Amino acid sequence: MPAARTVTPDGDVILLVPGESAAARAAAHAQDDDLTAVIEITDVAPVSVPHRIRGRARLTGWLTPVRGDDRAACAALLAERHPVGELLGVGDCAWRLLRLEVGEISVDDLWGAELVDPEDLAAAEPDPMVAHETELLQHLHAAHGDRIGELCGLLGPRGGDGLTAVPLALDRLGLRVRFSGGPAGPFDARFDFPEPVTDVCGLRRAMRALFSAAGR
Repeated sequence: MPAARTVTPDGDVILLVPGESAAARAAAHAQDDDLTAVIEITDVAPVSVPHRIRGRARLTGWLTPVRGDDRAACAALLAERHPVGELLGVGDCAWRLLRLEVGEISVDDLWGAELVDPEDLAAAEPDPMVAHETELLQHLHAAHGDRIGELCGLLGPRGGDGLTAVPLALDRLGLRVRFSGGPAGPFDARFDFPEPVTDVCGLRRAMRALFSAAGR
């Protein structure tokens, strides 16, 4: 497990790993870029729901140590996104920076399974809600479970009494809720916001509009 990771503007994945890890030793002794590697990422919902895994991704490519002048730039990029913890000692020999040049990406998540072009990874911007999603979903579930339940009113024929609603995923475009307790078994429903949100203040407005629509 890397202590931290990030993606460069070129789409390479930078990994911070212990200097004595198998990955660091293998990359150090590989010839040029002949060491192939796979990163497997599992996305688990931060709230308790049946089938908590929201998605899996596999990034396959070529692993090399980050050397020379690139070290400072990659360390700065990591420190910008992970400003505490092991990065305080990134210059020590106890830690190594590795680069994965991505050749193939596959994703299987709530939206379906598909291959992703590495160029799309390079062009992607982090969702502004990603840093807040865990805390917000847990807060919605613990403190506003009744309001989440009111979203049953927006389900149409799928709605009904006795459904349990748990917020499952949140991004700038909307909220996904998992409903259970009905005769058809658990199912997900996505509720789109009127417009993309860019910060927590915008999210509050979007959630109020969503709850207002459910209460009509």
